[in-house]
Amino acid sequence: MDRMDRLAARIDGLEGRLIAHRRMFGKLLALSPESVRAELLEWLESREVMLDGQEDPGALSGPEAALELALSDEMRLLHEHLSAASRH
Repeated sequence: MDRMDRLAARIDGLEGRLIAHRRMFGKLLALSPESVRAELLEWLESREVMLDGQEDPGALSGPEAALELALSDEMRLLHEHLSAASRH
């Protein structure tokens, strides 16, 4: 297995773990009272923007921005999922 194959396998493994955590989180939320879901919606919404206040992904460049961008994007996706689930 060459380096690129190992990297692809590692990325696939991380993606699988992320999907498993999202599913578990979704199930926990489905079992939670409405007040808990509302509080989580508010918390997630406050974290959709990068912690340094940068709303423009192009404002920061390079690998140092990758983690912050991924975190804010994941918070946005979780917020969207919870918001949609709360409407049903």
